[in-house]
This record gives sequence, C-alpha cells and structure tokens, in this order.
Amino acid sequence: MKKKRIKKPKYPKQLNRENYFKCPIWFADEPKFVDSLNKASDSYIDKARKNMKPDIDKRNKKHKTTGDLGSVYHSTTLIGDPEFKELQDYIGATSYNLLMEMGFDLRGHQVFTTEMWVQEFAKSGGGHHALHTHWNGHISGFYFLKASDKTSMPLFEDPRPGNIMNLLPELDKTKITYASSAVHYKCQPGRMIFFPSYMPHQYIVDMGYDPFRFIHWNCQAIPKGVLNVVQEK
Repeated sequence: MKKKRIKKPKYPKQLNRENYFKCPIWFADEPKFVDSLNKASDSYIDKARKNMKPDIDKRNKKHKTTGDLGSVYHSTTLIGDPEFKELQDYIGATSYNLLMEMGFDLRGHQVFTTEMWVQEFAKSGGGHHALHTHWNGHISGFYFLKASDKTSMPLFEDPRPGNIMNLLPELDKTKITYASSAVHYKCQPGRMIFFPSYMPHQYIVDMGYDPFRFIHWNCQAIPKGVLNVVQEK
C-alpha cells in the first residue's frame, strides 16, 4: 500500500507584525534633587521610626528577636512641604507630557501630584513590598535617594491577566522578549522611574547591606470642571 504524501502547507514568506497595547516604563537620572531631599526627608523618616518603635519592640519581645528586621518606614505626605515643591512640580509636568505621549487627550484636564511620600527599608534587612497597583492614579513613580547595586529594586509584572494565565516557559530569561512576564530596574541615587499606575509592581526583599530610601508618588489627570467644584467646596 502506497503511503499518501502529505503536502506541506504554504505559509507566507513574511508575516507583518503590528504591536498593540504597549505598556511603557520611563526612566532618567536626575541627581540634582538627591542631596537636598535626603536632608529634607530625614525628619520624616525619623518620625516614622519613632512611630513604629513600640510595635517593633513588642514584636521583638514576643519572638525574642532584636532589631527592625522586615520593617519599612513610611512617611506622612510630602505634599505641601515647600522643600519638595520643585520635585512635585517636575513630576506633575512630566506626567502630563507622558500621558500626552501615550495618546490621551488632556485638553480638558489638569495633572496633579495627588500623593507623595518617602520610605526607607530596615537597616537589619528584610524590607520589601508585595505586588500591588495604584488604582487611584494615572502615572506613578519613584525617585531614589539612597540605593546601590546591593539594595532592593522594583520589579514590574505584565499587567495583562490573559497573558499571565497562558504563560509558557521562557527560552532565555536573560533577555527581555515577548515571553517575559516581569522586568526589574536597578537603583542608584538620582534615578527616576515613571510608569502607568495600573502596572503591577513590587520591591524584592532588601538584605540590609546598604541604606535604601526613595520617594514614591501618584499623579492624576483631573477634569477642570471637577477640580473647580472641589476647590469651591
């Protein structure tokens, strides 16, 4: 019995690829704020340490441990502090430009830095942040004041749930490809990172080798009419 010859399907010689639903991350090195904002943020971190000390002492007594292992010192808001106004204005103006670059129509909107705070990870190590997003913003970001190649770093994950559900093994994890599900950025003092607020991100566990301090913010594009109503109230 003769074997039936299977014809090879004819594929196009070249497929045209179009990329949609892009998710950008922007970064720049702006060291001009580092010295002044390190100094300006000292009092905020000192206050956060003082506020957390009773809980840390209670935990250490209960578990017979010492130090601040795993702690993250989180400040109150920096908005309204004149020492941070130049950075706040820079962030707001940049976020406006980035949203326009993404294709959003902001002619009837104003962009404001609605949240801004500083945080520092524990000297004993163990500081980290679990995976999360910022539902109340359009553009979020970080400005690193104290960091090195030995400190924690932000890890961003693919925001598309469909892609994560059907995830296959990556061929080469040393390269960023369409198969990549996460990307990290190394930190250094003066580095600034902007990203869409819907992007899931976390901070890997810090080992406590070097100080790690950064400013975090959220920006919102607010319709001008809504803003006027809020201001009148």
